[in-house]
Amino acid sequence: MEETTRKIRVVVAGGGFGGINVTKKLSRDKRFHITLVDKNNYHFFPPLLYQVATAFIEPSSISYPFRKMFQEKDNLRFHMGCLMKVNPESNTIETDTGILSYDYLVLALGTESNYFGMEKVQECSLPMKAIDDALNLRNHLLLNLEKAARTRDRAERNQLLNIVIAGGGPTGVELAGMLAEMGRNIAVKDYPEIKDFRSRLYLVDAGTELLSPMSKKAQQEAYDVLKRLGVQIILDKAVKDYDNGTVFLSDGTTIETNSLIWASGVIANEVPGLQKEVIARGRRIMVDEYNRVQGAVNIFAIGDICVQTTDKNFPKGHPQLAQVAIQQGKLLAENLKRMHNGEALKAFKYKDKGSMAIISKYKAVADLPKFSFKGFFAWLLWLFIHIIPLIGFRNKIELAFSWFWNFVTNDPTLRLIIRPRKKDKEMTDKS
Repeated sequence: MEETTRKIRVVVAGGGFGGINVTKKLSRDKRFHITLVDKNNYHFFPPLLYQVATAFIEPSSISYPFRKMFQEKDNLRFHMGCLMKVNPESNTIETDTGILSYDYLVLALGTESNYFGMEKVQECSLPMKAIDDALNLRNHLLLNLEKAARTRDRAERNQLLNIVIAGGGPTGVELAGMLAEMGRNIAVKDYPEIKDFRSRLYLVDAGTELLSPMSKKAQQEAYDVLKRLGVQIILDKAVKDYDNGTVFLSDGTTIETNSLIWASGVIANEVPGLQKEVIARGRRIMVDEYNRVQGAVNIFAIGDICVQTTDKNFPKGHPQLAQVAIQQGKLLAENLKRMHNGEALKAFKYKDKGSMAIISKYKAVADLPKFSFKGFFAWLLWLFIHIIPLIGFRNKIELAFSWFWNFVTNDPTLRLIIRPRKKDKEMTDKS
């Protein structure tokens, strides 16, 4: 403890892309003592959550325990807990498991699903923001198939088999493509009692095109491929309510379904204790060119939770993408070192590396800074790029092998319905 107090105490709240990058890079400087705070005891890779939800890969392939990551690092510690409040006047944060003091605080809490005030949608839909959500969705879909295989009531079967995905961005498109492939290649073999799996998957978006931030070529490819797979694409209409197994759209039409998957927008996680004046639209925290919270001296925010308007190429703020969080995290670590070396700080400028989305087997789209392309090569590039950021050599090998085998056989073996018993769940909740 005496050695720790002589170091510069940095508390990083949130172990996502931004938090893990600032933590890893700053930990190389022994002048700093870093404590990472997260409600989970593991880092995970959100872009591949939908593959866990569709029983294509295991959760362990895209997650890694913080404490294993921090082994043999004397100046790095992990604190499991949820951030409850920031106290700038005393340089402390309150978590649901204790109070931590800091010299510098880095907020990297990311986002949560935005339900736009629709209480029933929030209560009854299925989000896709965490490992727990993905496993819950997997169990939900598999249980619906089991029920549909048993029932002789056509209306009940239709409600069980119909799936509505709200949101036509990368998550919605990738999930729709994977579920369509699953229905065509797997469900027909696993569930011979169910004769027809076609035209039961709906992708709904309030915009006029899928993948709205991407190029016209990518948008058209996504539309064409999903159409060929049998996905019912509904554009220029929004989900307005979800009640008693019925999805209500903005044009008054309805869809009977037991499964509304919510991939339609995010909002920054709330940080109680900050001044209201620094909270912008979408609950994002306003920061300067160094990612310092406006009006603060020693509090920083990075990634999806912040909005930075000082980058001339992004005057309205950066897109809420993984690459932004990664780059901001690395630069903030450098700037904290520069600050204590008496050197000038570097302003953040986002280097746009493009965006990609997988649509189905061997089909993907890629928008790179200078050109766009689609098809098999884009699919291979997508696989390669999504393996690189995974933490842990074993994770990369496991994922590469899983992808190779599952794509070749069209028959992954992870369709297990695993749920805690009620008594076990109650004990877990109490602890």
